[in-house]
Amino acid sequence: MSSFIPLFITIIIVVGLVTFLINTYNRLVILNNNAKKAFANIDVILKQRSDEIPNLVNVVKATAFNENTVLRELVTLRSQYLGSHEDRERIKTAERMDGKLKSVMLTIENYPEIKSGTSYLELQKRLSDLEEIIADRRIYFNESVNLYNTGIETFPDIIFAKMMSYRKKEMLHFEDTEKQNNTSTL
Repeated sequence: MSSFIPLFITIIIVVGLVTFLINTYNRLVILNNNAKKAFANIDVILKQRSDEIPNLVNVVKATAFNENTVLRELVTLRSQYLGSHEDRERIKTAERMDGKLKSVMLTIENYPEIKSGTSYLELQKRLSDLEEIIADRRIYFNESVNLYNTGIETFPDIIFAKMMSYRKKEMLHFEDTEKQNNTSTL
């Protein structure tokens, strides 16, 4: 009977260790998948916003809008965004597209004939709604990435993270203009 006690203790330790390793592995997988899902959620809204760019071009094309180069750049950025397959590249392109879009919207303020049109007003509302959703999803994404990055950098999770080739993910950074009290039309 006394020979069963060391065997029983060994079995409990092995089962505890295996359970711990399985839980650690599963936790890292969950954190990684949550970060991917958070980006996918932003990506959907960014695609919807990029789909509004042709509508914006059509609304302003009929007027004496003198910013054709900016519109062309915006259309080019949209194509780059839709054609890119890497998350980092998509993020960078979306940030550049965001800046150009805001520039166009601010420039339109100088064109009362565009600004007062119902098509433009509807488009402006749609873009404004999308920007609010993007802001909410950016916050969720950054929280997910922060949890993931913390998870892969803490001991003992770092061991599994290295074995699984998990690397730090980049958070979405807000431009200085977004950090300020934003009163633009978007």
